[in-house]
Amino acid sequence: MAQRLLACTGCHGQDGRAAPDGYYPRIAGKPAGYLYRQLRAFRDGQRRYALMGQLLAPLSDDYLREIAAHFAALDLPYAPGAAPRADTPSLQRGQALAQQGDAARDLPACQACHGTALTGVGADVPGLLGLPVDYLNAQLGAWRTGARQAEAPDCMAQIAQRLSPQDVNALAHWLAAQPVPAVHAAVPAPRGPAPMRCGSMGGHGGTEGSPRGGTQGGGR
Repeated sequence: MAQRLLACTGCHGQDGRAAPDGYYPRIAGKPAGYLYRQLRAFRDGQRRYALMGQLLAPLSDDYLREIAAHFAALDLPYAPGAAPRADTPSLQRGQALAQQGDAARDLPACQACHGTALTGVGADVPGLLGLPVDYLNAQLGAWRTGARQAEAPDCMAQIAQRLSPQDVNALAHWLAAQPVPAVHAAVPAPRGPAPMRCGSMGGHGGTEGSPRGGTQGGGR
């Protein structure tokens, strides 16, 4: 598979470790379910990037699962994180959103779905660490504008649309500045409902309603 997937690593870096330009993310070690859903979304037009769409257009669901399983199985070290590029108040706001959320705006903490260590949960929820600030900004912005979509109910779109542009910037900078722990595998999905219903949770549905009422779960 490594030989077959050189088309992927040409952009995503050797073994899928991420490209140095800040826009092509690391895919090595991401949860298999999450990777499969993203590949399918690019192929089917839910995520729009011409190069990805063209590469994936002829591939079956089974082959996409093979690709996802290959990259998910790569347990590789992360490069050191970049120094923060935002001021202290912005970083503090980003940390608060990631760890506590904002109850007044019905925003769950990132930790509520992506795990206490933000390294991912189960087979469907990716980690948020080790990603470049430009990529994080671009993806949160795409969720806000509808350029990126997922299966309904699209919980990440709902969350991103409650974030202001300043919140997006603060969150992206804080996440990008965090070190990746030595043990960075996704943690097992907990029992019980997630903060929100997510169509992309692979069967861990959660309950409808306010994010404030939930516990850590398998969001996006």
